[in-house]
Amino acid sequence: MTIAAILQAKGGEIISVGPDQRVSEAVKLLAERRIGAVPVIAGGQVEGIFSERDVIYGLAKEGPAMLDRRVSEVMTSPALTVERDTKIMSALALMTRRRIRHLPVVEGGVIVGVISIGDLVKLRIDRVEAEAEAMRLYIAGT
Repeated sequence: MTIAAILQAKGGEIISVGPDQRVSEAVKLLAERRIGAVPVIAGGQVEGIFSERDVIYGLAKEGPAMLDRRVSEVMTSPALTVERDTKIMSALALMTRRRIRHLPVVEGGVIVGVISIGDLVKLRIDRVEAEAEAMRLYIAGT
């Protein structure tokens, strides 16, 4: 199974910020949408990713003044990305190895979605539960 299956189930909304937005605006967006990260997009291209970790590290280093900086100054760049045809287990392994929780999905260099580790885990759990139910039905002879 590939990342395309997750994107299809999630829908096409991409929540993002621009590189010139203030960190305070991006933090507000994260809080309002109850998400942990957003891709930083300019001209349809992923320039980086802005996450809760970037906020924490920035606050620890600079204090509240970092909230007035531009997102491009504190984002993680370059962002690791995957494509629609990336295998789910490959994406999960990448996220685990690099200790990240969000991956922009690109096609031809243009962002088409974002997946989270929660999306991947949910899909794996759903598949395991479906297989267990199929096994129960098989054993029951129905």
